[in-house]
Amino acid sequence: MKKLILDDLNRKNIEEFKQATKTPIIVVLDDVRSLHNIGSFFRTCDAFLIEKIYLCGITATPPNKEIHKTALGATETVDWEYEKDVVALVEQLKADNIKIISLEQVEGSVMLHDFLPENNTKYALFFGNEVKGVNQQVINLSDFVVEIPQLGTKHSLNVSVSGGIVIWDVFQKLQQLSE
Repeated sequence: MKKLILDDLNRKNIEEFKQATKTPIIVVLDDVRSLHNIGSFFRTCDAFLIEKIYLCGITATPPNKEIHKTALGATETVDWEYEKDVVALVEQLKADNIKIISLEQVEGSVMLHDFLPENNTKYALFFGNEVKGVNQQVINLSDFVVEIPQLGTKHSLNVSVSGGIVIWDVFQKLQQLSE
């Protein structure tokens, strides 16, 4: 097997990315402190043609050297917007008929493998602070609270790792629905 080089991968350029049909997923980062985690989310969102990222609360915004280090240019492709008040954003998204999903460990959460998205529905995935998690007010307003099953000794995953797992899972389930 020959390892593929960048030219072999036939990736979109920035303009092609901007024009492409996006996956009906919005990612919301609320009070995410680590600039590397933020950059990692941008890169993951680029990989799966995510519609938009909202950066809320204390979450840093581009341009930023440390975000760029892990985003590798994805801040130029993925649409993003800063919104200080995460609860106001939830209310705005709900008014636009976007389903709100918080990624958190709560009583009555839906395990990720049991979550089945609906066709022709847009979802906003909310990821919270690395220590405190998703804001309780956001959880209270959520249509679903989804949890990643974990079998080891640790009680949580890094937020950008969680993002990669959940975005991939919802992306592939939406792809199957559209086939």
